[in-house]
Amino acid sequence: MPPPATLRRARLQQLFSHQTRGPADPLEITGMKLWPLREPKSGRRYTILRLDTRSGVQGYGECGTVAPREADLARQAINGTAASAYEVVSRRLEGAPTVRSAVDMAMLDILSRHAKAPLYQVLGGPTRFKVRAMAPLDGAAALDRAQALGFRAFAVPAPVNEFRNAGRSYVQRVATLMDRLRRAASPEADFVLEAGGQLVAGDAQSVAAELERFHLLWFDEPARLSNLGAVRKIAGESVTPLGFGRTLRTAGDFQDLLREDAVDILRPDLAWHGVSQVKRIAALAETYYVAVAPYHDGGPLGTAAALHLAACLPNFFIQQIPSPVAAEDREMRAALVSPAVETVKDGFAALPTGPGFGVTVSESALERYRENA
Repeated sequence: MPPPATLRRARLQQLFSHQTRGPADPLEITGMKLWPLREPKSGRRYTILRLDTRSGVQGYGECGTVAPREADLARQAINGTAASAYEVVSRRLEGAPTVRSAVDMAMLDILSRHAKAPLYQVLGGPTRFKVRAMAPLDGAAALDRAQALGFRAFAVPAPVNEFRNAGRSYVQRVATLMDRLRRAASPEADFVLEAGGQLVAGDAQSVAAELERFHLLWFDEPARLSNLGAVRKIAGESVTPLGFGRTLRTAGDFQDLLREDAVDILRPDLAWHGVSQVKRIAALAETYYVAVAPYHDGGPLGTAAALHLAACLPNFFIQQIPSPVAAEDREMRAALVSPAVETVKDGFAALPTGPGFGVTVSESALERYRENA
């Protein structure tokens, strides 16, 4: 006969297992599938992820390119977990940051579909019923097309700076570009100049001062964030608003930037952070009276997620929506989800109204456009 201590441990184990097991959760995740995609002309890459549940409710998410190791980690982290435990899963996936955002989106999609409500209602919204939209331009010729599609705000890439400390000649090139675009655009058009962190602090400061007369929405990533003191100096010597955050990966990085009082528009990357983390970053920015304009350069499912996110953020400013020039890319994006979520009218996109993200994902289109390794 086993000793009394062994019998006691066995009885306690049995008791604890009954207390923690509970009935089967209908939203328990039972499977995951990935579709790596690549647009035929632009080369833009993103991955669509699907999660399956015991009850049959499915949810979809989007992220960047997923390595096989990250996919394996995600399967281990979500297997047998309820969709409501998205915060728990997020912590489990700290070692798989790319796929984590798609898993977060898909779990939230499942929850809101189960609740038969749009995601923005589950997240506490809406704070607005339409979302201001911005189109990235890949050249001056794209301006007319973007205006015809209903956009009234445009992100313009800054001229390439061929050497460091270019000085006045570079500033003049930027001014010439903005003058040309301003003349070609409608009177109500707004612009963002994107520098991609390519400028040294001195050039960035000179450009920001020159751009004051253009009244930009903001000057995006004028310099690298490796020296926050230099960034603060750029902000302190010009009234041109500055936007940063596309390259930041942790909440602590955003906190450091906000403490420097050197940013006017915060730009967390939706594909990296996912809906939940961007929502937390926005709450942090709100305490500093800083607006949020999430960066998005992925697919149409990511656009749907961005619109729901915008609806529940009190300090939301504007949403970047990819607008490919090539007809083949536009055809692909239109085939992936329905109804269309990237339609803009008078500068605004409408909120999806159906349950979850409010869109139906076409798996036949996902298979057709799947990028084979």
